[in-house]
Amino acid sequence: MVFLIHYVYMRRLVVIGIGILFLFCGFLFFQRNPQSFISPLGQKNSLSLFPTPRILPLTLDTIFSSDHTWVQSLPDDKKIILIATGDIIPARSVNAQTIKANDFTWAWINIAEILKSGDMTLINLETPLISKCPVTVEGMVFCGDQRHMEGLHFVGVDIVTLANNHPGNYGKEGIAETKALLEKNTMVISGLGEAGIKEVKGVTFAFLGFDDIGPHVAPVASMDEETVKQQIFEAKKRADIVIVSMSWGVEYVDRPNERQKMFAHLAVDSGADLVIGNHPHWIQPIELYNGKVIMYAHGNTIFDQMWSEETKKGVIGTYTFYDKKLVDIKFIPTYIKDYGQPILLEGERKQAVMDALKAKSR
Repeated sequence: MVFLIHYVYMRRLVVIGIGILFLFCGFLFFQRNPQSFISPLGQKNSLSLFPTPRILPLTLDTIFSSDHTWVQSLPDDKKIILIATGDIIPARSVNAQTIKANDFTWAWINIAEILKSGDMTLINLETPLISKCPVTVEGMVFCGDQRHMEGLHFVGVDIVTLANNHPGNYGKEGIAETKALLEKNTMVISGLGEAGIKEVKGVTFAFLGFDDIGPHVAPVASMDEETVKQQIFEAKKRADIVIVSMSWGVEYVDRPNERQKMFAHLAVDSGADLVIGNHPHWIQPIELYNGKVIMYAHGNTIFDQMWSEETKKGVIGTYTFYDKKLVDIKFIPTYIKDYGQPILLEGERKQAVMDALKAKSR
């Protein structure tokens, strides 16, 4: 009888021991493979102990997918969304139309909600904003009324790059006046020879800008190999993520030339996490290079080039960072009407822009 009781007791101890061993092994497996308990959309399964998100690989297929809802499952405390536009030129007819409407949010009204939706919004401002800007609908010397700052505030612009071929249209004085206006309105500036720094949710971003078009008016940063490498190297010391804006290429073509590709690859090889190009006034492709992203041109977002279909088109880029890495990109096609007011494309017209961009990118 004593033997039988002892036997039963020992069996229970063995079963309990085996159970504890299985639990310990399961804990070790979870620690090393947390995503095994996560659904494809990053949502917690019933077996999950902690809500660890699953990050989809960044590929052309995920970029051009019609479904980006998985990004919504990423915890907000580590998710940072950067919105980037195509060329913004509140000059010439755009300036005239805005003053005529007596509404400096006029050009932005249809895209405002998109631009406000991010944690940061970056624009390429291709004109000085000066106090005595003449109102005109022609010419190639650009300027905009300083009241356009109302529009920038309205849509939540945070970062402005001035590295392009038009901020110097009114000389050094025009650049200085624009810079002072932007600084007064607490906007981060890039493209004037040093990095603009912005911290969001504990992550430090450095913004650089370079112009390869000219004519170059100091302090606009011109694009040469040594300058690009050195400024990215210095920015990398100060920031977790380095984003480089480049004004480059040939106008009215839909593919980058060899010089653009050389500088883009140089920037990535030097430490840039994301390269955003503009100036061609047509949409150019996106490239995945050495684990980083190059968007060669977003096209036009606000401009008065109504003389062709391609110059009316642009894409707004939504760049999602998670845990200091770029994990998702979504493009939103736009189309300019009435000499400066973009609308969001829908249906077949939207899909045609996306299909063309995907084909070029492949």
